[in-house]
Amino acid sequence: MPDFAARRETMVDTQVRPADVTRYPIIAAMLAVAREHHVPPGLREAAYADQDLAIAPGRALMAPRSFAKMLDALDLRPAEIVLDVGAGLGYGPAVLARLVDTVVAIESDPALAAEAERVLAADGVDTVAVIAGPLEAGAARHGPYDAIVIEGAVEVVPEAILGQLKDGGRIAAIFVNGPVGVCRIGVRAGDSIGWRDAFNATAPLLPGFARPRSFAL
Repeated sequence: MPDFAARRETMVDTQVRPADVTRYPIIAAMLAVAREHHVPPGLREAAYADQDLAIAPGRALMAPRSFAKMLDALDLRPAEIVLDVGAGLGYGPAVLARLVDTVVAIESDPALAAEAERVLAADGVDTVAVIAGPLEAGAARHGPYDAIVIEGAVEVVPEAILGQLKDGGRIAAIFVNGPVGVCRIGVRAGDSIGWRDAFNATAPLLPGFARPRSFAL
């Protein structure tokens, strides 16, 4: 039987801490959440690998380093309500639930959403609401949000999601242009959002977040 607790500690010590993620709540959350519960059974041996893991067609679990740095850059606070876009099998929401008050997790794949809900309940996580629906639509009914985490790469962020951010709220997304990517943090100020580059990263492109292609003769 693999010692997954030891693998979690190794993940934090070799992938998360060396990436300059030093906030104790993030470290503690990633040490506590059983990542192997949030991947398909055939991928449990690879659950703590330093890479994105394909968990369904067109969907992936983000590499631990990228996800941890994203949370660190967002500067999350305990009383906040967070929207997690692309929840997959629930790993991101499980980590977020240890950092903030409430998590609304949107997942477009109904099978992933149902399994995420089951695993979160089995692990005693009761501050996450899992919603099955289009990722690009977000979950306006439960917003606006203090912060939004997009678990995957984007070329553009739909206005429908940006509109669900509170004034002063933050959003994290990995913007990609081919093989090159950068995580950006956006902060809403009135009707506008100002973006800053946080760190270089890449991830699989999420469905619904590609830039519309213009037609040319």
